[in-house]
Amino acid sequence: MSAPDPPPSTALVDLLALLAYGELQAFDQMATDARLAPNLHRRAVLSEMAAAEIVNYRRLAGRLTELGVDVEAAMRPFVPPLEHYHDQTEPRDWLEALAKAYVGDGIADDFYREAALCLDSPDRELVLDVLHDSRYADFAAQEIRDAIAADPKVANPLSMWARRLVGEGLSQAQRVAVERPALTVLIAGRAADQDGIGALFKRLTTAHTARMAAVGLNN
Repeated sequence: MSAPDPPPSTALVDLLALLAYGELQAFDQMATDARLAPNLHRRAVLSEMAAAEIVNYRRLAGRLTELGVDVEAAMRPFVPPLEHYHDQTEPRDWLEALAKAYVGDGIADDFYREAALCLDSPDRELVLDVLHDSRYADFAAQEIRDAIAADPKVANPLSMWARRLVGEGLSQAQRVAVERPALTVLIAGRAADQDGIGALFKRLTTAHTARMAAVGLNN
C-alpha cells in the first residue's frame, strides 16, 4: 500500500489561490471594461477574453481541489489587497482600461512567471500555461499605439496613469508579502541564487520599462 501524498506547501497553495482569484478578478474587470469599448468589435474582443479568464480560473480552482484545498478559503486572504488595487485604479475611459490591462496585468504576469520557476511539475506548467496567452496584451498594445499615433498628446497622461498603476500594484504586493510570508520565502529562495531580491526586481523593472517603450509611453 503506497504512502499518502504529502500535503501541499503553504507557498504553493497561496500562489495558486492568488492567481486563481486574480483570474476571477480579471474576468470581472474585462467584462466591465468591455462596456467602455468604442464599438461592438472591440467589445466582443474583450468579452471573448473575459471568457478565457474564467477557463483559467476553473483550471486553477480544479488543481487546488485536487490538492485537497478549500478553494474559497484559500482565495479569501487575497480579496482585500486585490479589491483595493482595483478600487484605486478604476479606469475612466477606454484608453485607461487598455493601459491597465497592458501595464498592470503585464507586471503581475511577469511576477507569476518568476514564481512558477520555483514550482515542481505539474504546477509549474499549469501556472505558465494560464499565463501564456498574450492576445489581450497584444490587442491592448496595438490600441495604445494607434491612439498615440492619432493624437500624440495622449501619451503623457497615459504614462502618468501607468506609473500610478505600478505604484499601487507594488503597494499591494508589499501588503501580500507581509501577510503571506510563505510566498516571499518561495520567491526569495530562487532569487537568492541569482543575486538576491534586488536581481528579481531589476528583471521585473527591465521588463516593465521595455513594455512601456514598446507602445510609446514614458517610464
